[in-house]
Amino acid sequence: MFQEQQRFNQWWVWIIIVGVAIIPLIGIYYQATTGNSFGNNPLSNEGLAITFIPLFGLVIFMKTIQLKTKITPKSIHFHFFPLVKKKIDWEEVAKAAVVDYGFVGGWGIRLFTSYGTVYNIRGRFGLSIELKSGKKLLIGTQKPELLKVFLKHLKLSMQV
Repeated sequence: MFQEQQRFNQWWVWIIIVGVAIIPLIGIYYQATTGNSFGNNPLSNEGLAITFIPLFGLVIFMKTIQLKTKITPKSIHFHFFPLVKKKIDWEEVAKAAVVDYGFVGGWGIRLFTSYGTVYNIRGRFGLSIELKSGKKLLIGTQKPELLKVFLKHLKLSMQV
């Protein structure tokens, strides 16, 4: 069995997300302590607080996102928590290979790529799957070499 769990843990992503989210808090603090306006076109403290709420929600959402992959001799399971959970039986798969997909326009869920729907957290390697129905998808991995070895072993054991 192959298992992997990934999270958004790139330091620079968190600097951007948290940096943007705390700007309204800095504005509230500055306006409340100095009595001066924050910025050229300032919001009220209430307006800054209302701006902070969805940004804080984004921070929480990004913290909860994770990609869990489990591949067994019978099926491929992946959960892009909290958005997508799928199970694909190997009987439905026409082709599967570990590929270097490069950059597909960012991380997360990417639609309409040459690999079909891409589910990735970081990096450029993934399990490219083409179903017998013609549908394509790609599941990102941080363990491409281990996944290649597992798929090779799985292929041999499935032929017996």
